Amino acid sequence: MTISLSILARRAGPLLAASLLALSLGTAASGAAEAPQPPRQKWSFAGALGTFDQAQLQRGFQVYKEVCSACHSMTLVRFRNLAEPGGPGYSANQVKALAATYQVKDGPNDSGEMFERPGRPADAFPAPFPNDKAAAAANGGKAPPDFSVLAKARTYERGFPWFVTDVMPFVGYSEQGVDYIHALLVGYEEAPKGMDVPEGTHYNKYYPGHLIAMPNPISDGQVTYPKTDKGEPVVPETVDQYAKDVAAFMAWAAEPHMVARKALGFRVILFLIVLSALLYYVKKRIWADVGGEVHGLQPELHKAY
Repeated sequence: MTISLSILARRAGPLLAASLLALSLGTAASGAAEAPQPPRQKWSFAGALGTFDQAQLQRGFQVYKEVCSACHSMTLVRFRNLAEPGGPGYSANQVKALAATYQVKDGPNDSGEMFERPGRPADAFPAPFPNDKAAAAANGGKAPPDFSVLAKARTYERGFPWFVTDVMPFVGYSEQGVDYIHALLVGYEEAPKGMDVPEGTHYNKYYPGHLIAMPNPISDGQVTYPKTDKGEPVVPETVDQYAKDVAAFMAWAAEPHMVARKALGFRVILFLIVLSALLYYVKKRIWADVGGEVHGLQPELHKAY
């Protein structure tokens, strides 16, 4: 009886595994049908050697300043970060002038009272609301998330074959967050026929569950970009372009020293390659004579080695 049960278990094992695999694939397929995967975009900063596009960061900051900053804070980023290497590339004077356009709460003063003053480069970007409760009350009961690390906090599952290429050297892809942000901003559509959209919510193709409290924040032509010599925008003033630019800016805000980190990592890898070659050469030189002595021993002793 024990042998029969053992044989049955061995035969049922592959069948059970196949059933679980089919079930998981069916669940994944149904989930994918409910929530389409955000399209993978081309980003200049993707990969081990990627860098930020300075012009794109400046456009993304413009979109944030003119549109997103009315609701979303960015409290972990300071004005001076905009002038640091690897970022949008503003000058120190430009940052100083920009900071002065903001009013920052400070204090207490000698009278023990808080007061407002013009911003300084060392200040963080002021939040649009005094606290989370005020932000939630002004936005339908839910406070808008902070922009500082949102590009790193958002992601989505990626199936075969992307999970293989994501971990390959010099191809590693970790931009799912900015892909999702771009998709979310371009995903506002009319709800499918028969779908009930409660008051205060909006249909978005890429948002989990499709019902999002944030209304469509941007439209074509809403932000005026710098013009060329012919008076034409340097890039299209469309929702798709706005979404790409502000998503790239959010990626920089979440990791402002990314370019320096990648440069350091490349130098370390190069150093380790050279060091490995030197160590191999030294090993061969040191043990070359020892190998000759071993081969020159008497047969009896040589066998012992």
